[in-house]
Formats: sequence, structure tokens, C-alpha cells
Amino acid sequence: MTNVSLILAKQSAMEAMRAPWENHWAEVAERILPRQDDFFGRRQQGEKRTAKVFDSTAIYAAERFAAIMESILTPRTQLWHKIKPKGIGEGDGGPIGEWFDTVNQRLYDLRYSPRAAFASNAHEGYMGLGVFGTSAMYCASAPGAPLWYRLCHLSEIFFAEDAWGRIDTVHRKYTMTARQVVQSFPRERIPAKVLDLADKKPDTAEIVCLHCTSPNPAPVEGREDAEGMPWRSVYVLPEYSAIVDEGGFWSFPWLVSRYVTAPREIYGRSPGMSALADVKMLNEAAKSRAKSWHYANDPSLLMADDGVLTPLNVRPGALIGGGIDENGRPRVVPLQNGARLDIDQAMTDQIRSGINDAFLVSLFQILVDGPKMTATEVLERAREKGALMTPVMGRQHSEFLGPMIEREIDLLARANLLPPPPPELMEMGGEYEIEYKSPLSNAARAEDALSVQRMMAQLEPLLAVQPDVFDLIDGDEVVRVAHNANGVPNRILRTEEEVEAIRGQRAQQQAMQAAMQAGPAAAQTVSGLSKAMA
Repeated sequence: MTNVSLILAKQSAMEAMRAPWENHWAEVAERILPRQDDFFGRRQQGEKRTAKVFDSTAIYAAERFAAIMESILTPRTQLWHKIKPKGIGEGDGGPIGEWFDTVNQRLYDLRYSPRAAFASNAHEGYMGLGVFGTSAMYCASAPGAPLWYRLCHLSEIFFAEDAWGRIDTVHRKYTMTARQVVQSFPRERIPAKVLDLADKKPDTAEIVCLHCTSPNPAPVEGREDAEGMPWRSVYVLPEYSAIVDEGGFWSFPWLVSRYVTAPREIYGRSPGMSALADVKMLNEAAKSRAKSWHYANDPSLLMADDGVLTPLNVRPGALIGGGIDENGRPRVVPLQNGARLDIDQAMTDQIRSGINDAFLVSLFQILVDGPKMTATEVLERAREKGALMTPVMGRQHSEFLGPMIEREIDLLARANLLPPPPPELMEMGGEYEIEYKSPLSNAARAEDALSVQRMMAQLEPLLAVQPDVFDLIDGDEVVRVAHNANGVPNRILRTEEEVEAIRGQRAQQQAMQAAMQAGPAAAQTVSGLSKAMA
């Protein structure tokens, strides 16, 4: 029996531990991601949230960061991962390779189906990752959607790590209407007061709900219900100290990723946090610049105090009587404060550049935008991009994409939506590994192709002097390295069996042709020997 008091005590401790982060998140949100500025109470829908934004550079940079992360990690238009048998190569052409190809395509199709909502939630998750440093997505099944994703607002999420630094406990604290509570949980477990609210105020009464996911301390082997599952799931109504549902998961449903973490901290830190000082400075500069522009276009006026001037009219085209004296000198002049708008613009551009650097915008533009390049220059820039972005890629692979794919496979396998694995795979243990095929992964592997290209260019002058030097090079392996480094689809490569058949047929044809060419000479030799013996 689950002890509700222990759950609420743990939630209280997690809230106290997370409290210092909330002020930090709110400060970043109100300047960089105002639409998610909901850390202290729920904001009214449609409310204007840009009161502290005077320059939108950081907002645009965060949006571009999310687009960059999506394009280099999970591009919507390509299959950005490949599941393959562990330790034996890809196995293309055989039953194992065909099975993995089917699974890869099935995952892609269901993940990007309209009801799954992965693409939109992943994009918003990348936004949160860039601004707050932490993103939390829930992966489960829903009616009509074998795979379903939901990004949760960071204000709702509390989590803890295990002894190895892996997140294994997640609490989500959110609100539901009374009617939604009745729809979601068994009626017999809902407190009478909530049932009464569902009758009187079904859509206006809000109930706080707590969903707790944690390891099952003692799963019962052989049980197919919650008692045998490795993860526990408990729903609690904290205001009523009532547990309204209990269950479990066969795989961890939460995908919690972090941009970077500081030592002894479990919540992530973000580019937005790193650039917060520049963002504040830029907003203050924008306010000051607006005043300077206003003053430059509508300055204060210095006027002679001798009663000669008529009431001053500064509208365009107005005639100002007494505006000059008898010598033609103006009697009204603007007050100059010596402000240098050009210097202000240079400082502003420098701050904007720093913000774009923090959100990787400048890096991406330098490596992608440019004049026409040779193939070697393309590979070199791809290698640079891979080296600079690898730390970002590695953490997202281990905390977001890897756990997500494992969760997806578990959900689909238990729903009988995957083909049965071939006997050959089961004899090998059924283990698999994930190879990422995204543009960023390909860029990180560009070093291999660049090294091969450099070696071939260096050896080319030896071809005229010592042609057999190329006997040391395995041409098939060169093709495989170039294929993997450039992310070329596997379907363009023939299987080993097909290659052997083609080469065997070619060798046979060459042997026959050689025999035909040697036929006349052999006949003459035989004829000559016969005559000599006679």
C-alpha cells in the first residue's frame, strides 16, 4: 500500500530544493521566452507578457536556436536514426537487416503521424532547452496514437537522480478541472468533495494533481501487472491527501534532457542563462536609445527671453514670427547633449553578437553561409561544425533521443505493432544499438572522409612512379568510410552477396575472353609442334 504521507513529504523536499531555480527561470523567461513565463501562478490566457522586453534579439535568437537544434538532431524530413544489431554491422540484405529496416521506418512513421504531436512538442522542448537549460517530455500511448508526446512546462516538473546521475524519479504537479478529474480516475477513489465540485462547477473548479513516477523498489518477477513493472506510477490529489490511481510502466516514460549541468546541480543551465547579463544590458540600451532617438528628432529648444517671439509653433511647415533677430541669427536653437548615436549602435551590435554566439546562431551562420566552396572545403567545414557541436549532440543523444527510442520500441512491441524478430536475431540475444544519421552526426563523422581524401591526394603523385602502391588500399573500405561519413542512404549499396555475384560473373567473363583471345595462338603452337614431330 502506497503511503501518501511519504509522497507528499518527498514532494515538499523536492519543491524546497528547486525553489532557487524558479526565480532564475522567471527572470530569463520574462526577457527571452515570455510565453512560458508561468513560474509564479498561472497567467491569464492572452495576457501581454512583454513588459520587460525592449529589444527582441534574444527572443529571435532562442527561436533560431530551437530551429538549429531540430535541423541538426531531429530533422523532420529524414530518418535521423538507424537501429541495428549490436556488434555485427548493419546486416543489410538478410532477415536481420530487413527486420531492422522495417522497425526504423515504423518508428519514423508513427512518431511523425499527426496525432503523435512529436514535431511540435520537440521544437518547443528545444526552446526550453535553450532558455531554461532543462526540458521534460512525456512519451506514452493515447487513443488513436500508439506513440504520443507531451512537453510539460518546467514549472510543473520536479525530478531526482539515481546514484549514477540518471534521472529516475519525476513528479509532475499540475491542475485539472473537476470534470477532468472525474474523467481521468476511478470514481470510487475520488474524494466526495471533488465529486461535488464536478457536479456544481465542472469546468471552473481547479484541482491540483500530482503524478509521481519512481523506481519500483521490489518488482515481483513474473507478474504482468503494476507489481511486476520496474517503474511505479501514482496519482495524488495533495489538497485532499488522496491517492486516486496507481499503476506502473515497463519503461521510463519521461524524457528529461539538460543542456549543461554544473557540479552538484541536477537542473540544467542554458545559453539563455549565460547571456542573461547581455540581454538585460541590451534591453536597457534599447530604452536609452529610444530616448536618444526621440531627443534627436524632437529636441528641447533654447529660446531668447525678450518677449519678441510669438507663441512657438513647431509643427512642420509652421511660420515662427520673431525666430531670427535683425541680423538674421536664429533666436531658437535645439539643445545639444553631445550624444553619439553611432557609438551607441556599435555597442548595441556588439551585445547582439554576444547573444547570438550564446545561442549558436553565429556559429551556424559562419559554417553554413558562405561563398561557393570546393568539396574539400565543404568537408572541412562539416568537420569543424561536428567538433564544435559534439558536446551538445552527445548529451541530447544520451538523455533525450536514446531513452525516447527505447521507450518507443517498448510501447510498440507491447502493442504488437512491430513485426516478430527473425530467429537469427533471437539466437544472437536480440540486442541492438542506435546509430544517429542526423546532419550533425554526419558532420561529426566528416573527419573520416576528409582524412581519406587527404591521403588519396597525397598518394596520387606516386601513381606515375609506382602504380602498385595502391594495392595497399582496400577500395571497398574507402567506399564504406565515405558512405558512413556523408550519411548516404544504405539502399544505394549492394549487399556482400550481390557484390560477390557481380565480381564472380565479371571474372568468369574475363576468363572466357582471355581464352578466346588465346585460342588462335594456342592452335598455331599445336600445329607447329605437330609439324616438327613429323
